[in-house]
Amino acid sequence: MESNPHSTTSGETVVGSIDTVDSSDEYVIADISADDAWISMQADDASTLRAWR
Repeated sequence: MESNPHSTTSGETVVGSIDTVDSSDEYVIADISADDAWISMQADDASTLRAWR
């Protein structure tokens, strides 16, 4: 888990997770310090960690 370097407060934290929804794996990115601050996509469509580097 890594803190957002562009945060306005130290409590803002962004995390990523794989979640299974209706037998489909979804990659979810969420700011856990705020309500309804998340996006998701099919896990197969998400960039690999190597591609993010």
